[in-house]
Amino acid sequence: MEIQEKQKEKAVPTRLQHPEWLKVKIPGGKEYVRLGSIMRAKRLHTVCEEARCPNMKECWNLGTATFMILGDICTRSCGFCAVKTGKPDIGLDWDEPQRVAEAAETMGLRHAVITSVNRDEREDGGAPIFAETIRLINEKLPECKVEVLIPDFKGSSEALEIVLNAKPDILNHNLETVPRLYRTVRPQANYRRSLKLLDRAKRKGFVTKTGLMLGLGESTKEILEVMNDARAVSCDIITLGQYLQPAKDHLPVERYVHPDEFRMLKEEGLKMGFRHVESGPLVRSSYHAAGQV
Repeated sequence: MEIQEKQKEKAVPTRLQHPEWLKVKIPGGKEYVRLGSIMRAKRLHTVCEEARCPNMKECWNLGTATFMILGDICTRSCGFCAVKTGKPDIGLDWDEPQRVAEAAETMGLRHAVITSVNRDEREDGGAPIFAETIRLINEKLPECKVEVLIPDFKGSSEALEIVLNAKPDILNHNLETVPRLYRTVRPQANYRRSLKLLDRAKRKGFVTKTGLMLGLGESTKEILEVMNDARAVSCDIITLGQYLQPAKDHLPVERYVHPDEFRMLKEEGLKMGFRHVESGPLVRSSYHAAGQV
């Protein structure tokens, strides 16, 4: 019996301990509570909260927030994501763009990031809600820049066109990881399809942006290859951050990338021609986004 118990203990993978550079304070304070209450009152979701972002308090205090539209249930099952997965039981909420715009106005945002769950059950992927949200924020808060972090819409050029016609200031679509890991990390996505989306948006004259999570088992060589691929489609901005496991049933962290490596990757990215590289352990897609336009 004792031998069996020891074998069970050996079978449980050891979770890596967070290094010092990843320790952050728990969000709090009057402004944080105020902004959170606005989100609740407007019945809105933020990816800041859903993805348990470590920079939430800092970004909110700087006038940047990331709204998650199209509900809180995603039709995909990415191994890194804390958002609920399943089949949405509701259609599009056409009041949602109005509520997002009102929240952005009340919060006095300087930079609003609009992202969403995947809605693969719809041919348009929910693109019309993205477009209406952009338009209403521009109407209510013309000085606020609007960045959209969109899904791949299963490669639909029509859905992408709907979003682009609303004229976002930045078109963001994350590559997330290296091609070799897509089957594990993003099983319903396609690396070349994501690159093609960035290419289409750039050819239409938009500022484009992408991001990668590091620490899922990729090599430095593979990271640099993805960065080169993004530059090959003239992507303007890239974010590089450490993957953190949201819960025990998500993909484990394979390694914690040292800040020195993040600094090196930033230098290499600037040499490649990115106009802005945000690179560091706590960097997320919308981190310091207001300074990237």
